[in-house]
Amino acid sequence: MARKKFRIGFIGCGGNARGHGRRLAAIEEAQIVALADVSKKALAAFRQQVPGTAKVPAFTDYREMLNTVELDAVEISTPHTLHYQQIMDSLDQGLHVLTEKPMVCTVEHAKQVIAKRDATGKHLMISYQRHFSPPYIYAYELLHSGDLGPVNFLCAHQCQNWYRNQQGKWRLTQELGGGGQLNDSGSHLLDILLWMTDLRPVEVMALMDYKDTPVDIFSAISVKFDNGALGNISVVGHAIGRMHEDASIWCEEGTLFIREGRVFQEVPGQRMEPVPEEKMPAGSNPDRAFIDLLLGKAENRVPAECGLRVIQLTEAAWESARRGRAVQVEE
Repeated sequence: MARKKFRIGFIGCGGNARGHGRRLAAIEEAQIVALADVSKKALAAFRQQVPGTAKVPAFTDYREMLNTVELDAVEISTPHTLHYQQIMDSLDQGLHVLTEKPMVCTVEHAKQVIAKRDATGKHLMISYQRHFSPPYIYAYELLHSGDLGPVNFLCAHQCQNWYRNQQGKWRLTQELGGGGQLNDSGSHLLDILLWMTDLRPVEVMALMDYKDTPVDIFSAISVKFDNGALGNISVVGHAIGRMHEDASIWCEEGTLFIREGRVFQEVPGQRMEPVPEEKMPAGSNPDRAFIDLLLGKAENRVPAECGLRVIQLTEAAWESARRGRAVQVEE
């Protein structure tokens, strides 16, 4: 008996989408059957770089694709502020959705997306790839095991040459970016911290520097969490060199350090040691995980609630920086 092939349409065919496309093309149970992008150049590049898509129909309006092609699901990889309407339209069409981060750019939109997902009964996954990366899965499982006790304090930073690299591009606009680096690659940092620890931010104090742009470039964020833990999060959008990211999580009975994707662990009476590779769990990627979810073989490891939690913290940080004082995070 032939295996089920899920018919996937792409909304957005830029460089990021092509990475998704190449991964999907290698999955037996998936078939890319339609493409949509406002740029004919992006459509041509997708066809050229993703196997099996040379002759699939292509559209410059994603709504035309939704209305004319028989689909089971879509993958969305477009500028941030476009995600909300594209997710809502796709769910309304009865389709499952894998969307790039950030899921949406306002708390209100996140709530509407979750309500629509629940009303349609369709799957909605966010492409936060760290949820499928062995070091972060290890940290998640260890922190949730209770072996290290409750989290007392966390500190994390991310830096990259974002400001220079985005000159003249949509990410430096409020209209399409919906915010600055905190809402872009910084979204990954907020998400993985909240996912690994399962902490809920309750109060935020933030300072931001926009330089000469309408969006945040530097963010210095202090957070109080629901269990009383405190945290400092730094997003540096104007740094020389490659992207760098670190996180430290101090618990009652031990500490986790994540340095350049490697995990170090420290417990009383022992020196800090790297966790051996052989102890790392198996990894995957969002596209394989999305298809496994549709097949009923796996749970949704990045549901829409993750996107809600990230934008709640992000929106509170923006508001704190605007007001110049601490603000409460909406439940």
